[in-house]
Amino acid sequence: MTTSTTMSIRLSSETKDQLGLLATATRRSKSFLAAEAVAAYVEREQAIIAGIERGLADMQVGRTVQHAEAMSEIDALIDGIEAAKPA
Repeated sequence: MTTSTTMSIRLSSETKDQLGLLATATRRSKSFLAAEAVAAYVEREQAIIAGIERGLADMQVGRTVQHAEAMSEIDALIDGIEAAKPA
């Protein structure tokens, strides 16, 4: 079983009311839904930061592609997909 802790946050009245409606509709507690939302936010933000850090590391060692070259490759892929579509 995962241990948990308590944290207080401030919400606008509107957000709190909407959370209450969602809790009722899903038969979950407001605390459960808030904890799930915070966990999803933290996970998403950590993934974004990790991606930025990987990109910065790539830049430091010269693993980069010029914008024009990248766009040329993307355009060629799009053109290939469009050409493969049935008429």
